[in-house]
Amino acid sequence: MSTEDLSADASAASANRTGMYLAVLQLVFTLGWTTYVIYLPKLAAEVGIAPSAVILVLMLDQAIFTVTDTAMGSVADKISAVVGRLGAFVGALTALSCAAFVALPFVAGTGRGAKAGFIALIVIWAITSSALRAPPLTLLGKRCARPSVPFLSALAMLGYGLAGAVSPYLGAVLRDRDPRLPFVISSVVLLITALALSRVERGLAKEFSSPGIPAHAARPLGKVPLVFIASMVILALGYQLHFSINSEPFYLRFARRDELQWLMPVFWIGFNIAMFPASAVTRRRGGLIVMGAAGIAGAVAVLGAELAGNLNTLIAAQFVAGAAWGCMLMSAISAALAIGDSGAEGKVVGLVFSALALATFARMAAVAGGLQRLPEYAPLLHWSPVACWSVAGAGLLVVAASRAQQGVLNVRGV
Repeated sequence: MSTEDLSADASAASANRTGMYLAVLQLVFTLGWTTYVIYLPKLAAEVGIAPSAVILVLMLDQAIFTVTDTAMGSVADKISAVVGRLGAFVGALTALSCAAFVALPFVAGTGRGAKAGFIALIVIWAITSSALRAPPLTLLGKRCARPSVPFLSALAMLGYGLAGAVSPYLGAVLRDRDPRLPFVISSVVLLITALALSRVERGLAKEFSSPGIPAHAARPLGKVPLVFIASMVILALGYQLHFSINSEPFYLRFARRDELQWLMPVFWIGFNIAMFPASAVTRRRGGLIVMGAAGIAGAVAVLGAELAGNLNTLIAAQFVAGAAWGCMLMSAISAALAIGDSGAEGKVVGLVFSALALATFARMAAVAGGLQRLPEYAPLLHWSPVACWSVAGAGLLVVAASRAQQGVLNVRGV
């Protein structure tokens, strides 16, 4: 085996380790968020926040994420030129985030007089935890070979998908337990994982970067990010409406409520399985094409779930819908890194996470307004996911076809 082959193998191994690290980071972070959502009603009640106001607290979190995810991504772009600085930045903010997170159940336990302090801790936690979303993923665009980015994006999103799959079980296990120990354990594990980012960053810099040579030549972003992010908001809204609002009633047509913890993860099983073969297509054809095609396929799957006449058909439709969402999200991260391939990788990836947060906020606002309980809005909620995924998917395919005609689609992996 030649020296070049050995070097290529070593670089691929280093990149794959980075992808696995990001998967673990996303898994631990998302499970921490799930723990927070499980216990928030109980903790809020202890400080005198009414049950009806809990969703407003969750909406506050998403509103903060909508702003800070993009801001953190932009900061990551500015500080990542110096190797190790991004890891130090993420580590410091994670330490503050974990401290605020651990304090939540202890402050709540002091009673109603701690309401202001409790809300302040939530705000601090939400702002600082954004450092764990876009900034670590910028390493894929800034430090890894471009052809490997789709597969590494799939690895990173695997953690998100695994967390979604185990969340129903986590809720069943933790709901009646003292929250202090889960908050401490999740924070310690998250902090240890985040502190390893500097080592990962230095390893990537050693494998892929050359001193004094910027990773990519500077280019203006152009108009593509506007279309891309608008489409991402629509796709994410379709996911939120389908999975978080419609999926449970779909299953309850054919199954008992105590069976939901076994049925809801079907969506995430499809999500986790489909990303890896789709990453190969993304590598060859670009992220926008995969996003668009997955949007159309997902719309058909959601339509199948809506019209399913038995449980087996519904399970199959949910599996395909989850697979489509996995392809959309994986290719969105890959496309964001390619679109931002001018030193703005963090900003564009941050915009993707801001789009996800904005869609979550919109879904929560619909729930807070009781739209799912109003018969006149039932058709809107049922058919909106089909409309969102089909319209955004078709639009992305048109953009991708236009760029392909111009001969620029695969030049940057968009």
